[in-house]
Amino acid sequence: MKITEISPEEAVGRPLAHDLTKIDARTHTKGARFKKGHIITEADLPVLREMGREHLTVLELEPDEVHEDDAAAALCGAIRGTNCVPTSPSEGRITLKAAIDGFLCYDAAMIGRVNEDADWVLAATPPFRQVRAGQPVAGFRIRPLAMSRERVDRAAASSKIDVKPFAPLRAGLVTTGREIAEGRVEDAFMDKFIRKLEPFGGRLMGRRFCADDSSLIAGAIRAFIGEGADLVVCTGGMSVDADDRTPGAIAAVAGRIAFRGVPVLPGAMLMMGIASKDGRETSVIGAPACVAHDERTSLDRLLPFVFAGVDPSPHVRSWGVGGLCAGCEPCHWPECAFSA
Repeated sequence: MKITEISPEEAVGRPLAHDLTKIDARTHTKGARFKKGHIITEADLPVLREMGREHLTVLELEPDEVHEDDAAAALCGAIRGTNCVPTSPSEGRITLKAAIDGFLCYDAAMIGRVNEDADWVLAATPPFRQVRAGQPVAGFRIRPLAMSRERVDRAAASSKIDVKPFAPLRAGLVTTGREIAEGRVEDAFMDKFIRKLEPFGGRLMGRRFCADDSSLIAGAIRAFIGEGADLVVCTGGMSVDADDRTPGAIAAVAGRIAFRGVPVLPGAMLMMGIASKDGRETSVIGAPACVAHDERTSLDRLLPFVFAGVDPSPHVRSWGVGGLCAGCEPCHWPECAFSA
């Protein structure tokens, strides 16, 4: 890369090496009229003459070099996945924004691989989080004005950043415990569960009460599956007491257990299985009793995966980072498992 001084006419089609400041005496303003890296066009010449610019400092790229805007565009083409919208390159920077409300998904190790080259800057919102339409999810640029094509190509060998839409799943609720089934204790979870479904467009089909009996619980799960439920949540009976029969009932219905137990507090006894019927899969979740009295639990970390159709099993063992809920209100810490 060479930096040379030439006339404005000769500079057409070339990028500026630094900002060009314009002072307007009438409005008493001063600022960069042309930014570093701006490609000079014929339309810029009258403005440059008005600014008194007789010479410009421009970049001359070597054949194997890529301008910063083109480098950012190359990385954008590599990592931009579904439902992500890029901004136009500016000073070598592009921002990806979510096009829809959804679930941000990408391989976190990809960020580190790109940033191993100290001249790349790639920053992103933590993966596997809910995002809103218009929210920035990633930003990237190079620090110098140009970079070798080989380094650009190496960074561009990256995986995608996607925003997956939430499906409006139909959910069934199985409330376990003889004391609740017989009306001696009032269930405190159903209204809360309905509120948790709403952000994803989910709908509660109904609720069934069961005593602590594996066959009864399994029968209630199968009944919801037969009625077309996409999701069945069973509350209570998830610990190791003699009366805790929910895990066995889920195992009897589900053809595959995605996981049992998560490094999250509250809600370590969370469990999920997948049941198949007539070619349709239903997620069956065993939620510990804490979901009834704690506002945020491991269930809140799991539901976005389910509604986005993302298998959580490869990820649950990493939930310990940010997996201790301190009961903060509101919850803003981005690494927290409970933040929206």
